[in-house]
This record gives sequence, C-alpha cells and structure tokens, in this order.
Amino acid sequence: MPAEAAPPGLPTHALLLILVIVFVNFAGFSLIIPLLPFYGRVLQASPLEITLLFAAYSFGGVFGEIWWGRTSDRYGRRKVLIGATAATALSYLAFAFVPNLGAALAIRVLTGFFSGTVGVCQSYIADVTRPEERARSIGLLGAALNLGFAVGPAIGGLLASPDQGLAGFRLPILASAGVAAAAALWSTFVLVESHPPGIARPLPRWGEAVRFVTTDQLLVRLFAIAFIGIGAFASMEAVFGLWTALNFGWSTHEVGLSFIAVGLSGFVVQILLIGRATRAFGEARVIVGGLSVLALSMLLQPMLRDPIAAVVLMSALMAGHSIAFPSAGALISRSISADVQGSVNGLLMASNALGRIVVPPAFGLIYAVGGPDAPYYIGAALVGVAILIGWQVVTIRDARSKVVAA
Repeated sequence: MPAEAAPPGLPTHALLLILVIVFVNFAGFSLIIPLLPFYGRVLQASPLEITLLFAAYSFGGVFGEIWWGRTSDRYGRRKVLIGATAATALSYLAFAFVPNLGAALAIRVLTGFFSGTVGVCQSYIADVTRPEERARSIGLLGAALNLGFAVGPAIGGLLASPDQGLAGFRLPILASAGVAAAAALWSTFVLVESHPPGIARPLPRWGEAVRFVTTDQLLVRLFAIAFIGIGAFASMEAVFGLWTALNFGWSTHEVGLSFIAVGLSGFVVQILLIGRATRAFGEARVIVGGLSVLALSMLLQPMLRDPIAAVVLMSALMAGHSIAFPSAGALISRSISADVQGSVNGLLMASNALGRIVVPPAFGLIYAVGGPDAPYYIGAALVGVAILIGWQVVTIRDARSKVVAA
C-alpha cells in the first residue's frame, strides 16, 4: 500500500492508533510483573534472575528508542511503526514458548528493543499537529502509557495459570502478541506517512550533555533524584509479586488485580493532581512531597504486612512516583535553554532507563541475601537520601528565583 502524505492536523483515527501503539508497548512492559515470581519458579530462577527479567525489557528499550528514532528520520515514521510493532508481536510469540531462562532474558531484551518507539510516536504527533494542539495530544500519550501499565498486569495476572507450568503463562503472552499484531495490521491500512525519508538525526552527544549537567548544581541534583527514585520504584514493582506470594500466598490473579488499582492511581494523579500541585507549590516542593510519599509507602509495607494495606501502599507508591518524576523532568526542562533541550532530555531518558536496568537486579540480590523485607527498608532509606537532595533543590531554586526577581 503506498504511503500517503499526512494531512494537516492529526486525524482522530490516526491519533487513536498512535495511542494504541503506546498502550501496547507499556502493557507489554508491565505484563510480566504479576507473572515474575511464578514464572521464575517454573524456570528455577533466583530472585536476582527474576528481577533481571524485569530489567531486560528496559535494557532493550534504551537501544530501541535511539535506533527507531533515527531510522524513522531516514525511512519515515509509518514504516518504522508498522515494522517495529509487527516485530513486537513476533517477539511475544517467541516468549510464549521460551524453553529456559537464558532464552527468556534474550527475548525480553528483543521485545524491549522493538517496543522502543515512544519517541517515534511523539515525533509523529509533532509532525502533523499544529503547535496549539501538540501539548494536548502528547499529554494523551502519558494517559495511554498509564492505562497500559494498569491493564498489562491485569492481562498477565488474570489470564495466567501457574499450576500448569510454562504452558500456563502462554495465554496472556499470546493475547499481547495478538494485540500487537492487530495494531501493526491497523497501522498498515490507517496510518499515513508524516515524515518524508531524509537524513537521520545525529547520535546524542552524551559527553557534552554530561559535562553540562555535572557543572550545574541544580541539574546534577535533579538527575540524582530521578535515578534513585525511578530505580527504587522499579525495584518495588519487581519484588512486589515475590513479597506478596510469600506473605499472603497470592497468585498471579491477586497481583494482577492489585496492579489495576496501582496503574489507575498513577493515571488519576497525573490527570487531576500534578498540575494543581505544581501551580500551588512549585515543582521543587512537589518533588519532595512525591518522594516523601514514596519513602513512607516503602517503609510501611513490611510494618503493616496486610493484604489490603499492600494494595493501598503500592498504589500510594505509584502516586508518589507520578507526582515526583514528571515534576523533576519539567523542572529540568525549565532550567535549560532551547539549544540544549534535546541533548539534556535525551541524557535524562538514558539515565532513567539505566536506573530501571541496574537497580532492580540489585534489589533482587538484596531480597535473596537480606530477606524479603530488606528491599523495602533499604528502598525507603535510599529515597530518604533523595529527599535530602530534594530539599537542596528547593533551596537552590528559591535562591535563583530571588535573583531573577531582583
């Protein structure tokens, strides 16, 4: 089917399709969360190896975002979105019939790579929307992301049957493959080209961005907060299924249902709360508030040790995360000039992804060595350090605001 030129403005059906692609990517990322302890048990995996399955997707996604973004510049957005989404479907199909842990890790990396197209989706929207419509359309991407996070674990948890061994995990994974395949087919018939083939954007200038960030006392602290907080939050996601299975005898069904509440709490906070909070208190103080909710939720989980409290606290954890880290990203963006926005924000995305890659396996090791409660106490202490750094951000930000006002 020949590619057509994209019309001015983003047609409703095309926007819906872009949102479906983002939804599929993040549903696939979160699908495995309730399956991890049970899937790992069947594969005879340790807690460290189980959390590596969680991190492998993010590892592939780092390279996918860079590769697909540049490839879409060279060959067009439409081709990339169709091809990458179809390859995602095939990777899910392979994951459904994986024979061992090594193959599972390799396929999760590949799935993350093929799903690393959120930047391409954002670029597609930027290509074909008027500036006054762009913020709303890109904001919907965040909603699709959170909805994917809510629905993914539900699909994984409710459709799995761990008592059937590896075969019991195939249905939810095949369901994800089917949704991805349908999105690829839909893209073929509906999506029009938004960007003519041309020269690929240059590779990110990591060295320049690192030097710029490390010489600015505000930026270096915001990057540290984001790395610590996002890594700790991802680690709590990774160990939650292990911890609840041990303490409450939960199966994939209970973990999947609990993550519906978790995902919806993030969705509600981003839609209803974060804008009002930042207008009232400023990003710096909102970051500290979100981190405080994050730390308290971690600390109380092993202390209360109650099934209902576990869901409430995990939802509060998501709420704190959804308050703190969009605010950190917004403050970083507001604190730098237009000519370095691309390189600094690219470095921020890479740093956040690195946190999701390296910190969860470290907490898997802590779980194995220190016991099931240790990740929660150590996570709370780690976020406590981020809170102290956050108060430094408040001080620096207030001082800079006074200088500007003078």
